[in-house]
Amino acid sequence: MDYSLALLFTLLHLLSVGTAAPLSAEVVKMKSKVKWMAEQLVLKLDRNFQVPPGLTLSPPVDVLDGPASIVMVLEGYNSLISDTLDGVTQVKTEISSLAGYLDQWRKGHCTEQRPKPSVPGPLQELQSRKEFIHTVSIEALMRVKELLNLLLKNLDQLQSC
Repeated sequence: MDYSLALLFTLLHLLSVGTAAPLSAEVVKMKSKVKWMAEQLVLKLDRNFQVPPGLTLSPPVDVLDGPASIVMVLEGYNSLISDTLDGVTQVKTEISSLAGYLDQWRKGHCTEQRPKPSVPGPLQELQSRKEFIHTVSIEALMRVKELLNLLLKNLDQLQSC
């Protein structure tokens, strides 16, 4: 009887170790893809959209609180970017792709249902000024870049569901 209990614990341990490796590999793959996508977007934003002199962002950057909040903020800013800006179509497509990838990953790997994240202050403020389409678009692009840079420094935030 003692041997069967010990054997059971050994098998359970092996099973838990054996199933943890694929998830770790998936997380590494996801982080790698998100990193690459975010770096490409930052390069495009740097190359194609210059910050107007004297324009500063306040309040500061949005808070990263896992994939759900990152997706919500990316989609929120993307919806505020005017299609009339030169060269913005590809950037908007790539923001959508990154948000979609993160959302799909979250839905497939986060079993715990958290409450829907609240809209952060900077995004709320921009949404309230939508009538100033070009100014809001430029600020939304700058905030996306700021968020991507923060994400690149904190890729571990992607693991928290």
